[in-house]
Order: sequence, then C-alpha cells, then structure tokens
Amino acid sequence: MIVEPIAADKAGDNVTNPVSRLYYNASTMICVPTSLAQEVGEALGAQAGEAKLSEVLKGAGFGRVRRATEGPFSMVLEARI
Repeated sequence: MIVEPIAADKAGDNVTNPVSRLYYNASTMICVPTSLAQEVGEALGAQAGEAKLSEVLKGAGFGRVRRATEGPFSMVLEARI
C-alpha cells in the first residue's frame, strides 16, 4: 500500500489546484533534494501522478497496481507481485 498526494499525470494540470501548489512547494524543499541524494535519484517529488507511480512500481517487480481508495488529498495505491 502506498499513500501519495492525488496529482494529475501532467504537471500543468496540477497548477490550478491550491493544494497542489502547496505540495509543489514542499516537494521543492524536501522531497526532490532527498531523492537526488539517493542512488536512484528519480526526484519524483510530491506530484508524480498515478501513471508514473505505477510505472516505478511495475519496474520494481509489482505486476498489478491499482488505486484502492482515495480521500480529499491523497490516494492509496495497492501494489501486488
């Protein structure tokens, strides 16, 4: 189970949402630098979108990824081998 902010798959589709703008600010200061400091360095940040998250999970060996549920700000993805 992966809990992530709900985000559109294209960055431009996120900028009209005030919550998304907050996530981008936090991502710039926390998520991206932390990711870049790691070996893989994907730097997906706080707005990766369900398609990119599914791609990363499938690349890690999970055969099935689906959105199990969502709340007003977050989605829960279920990843199975």
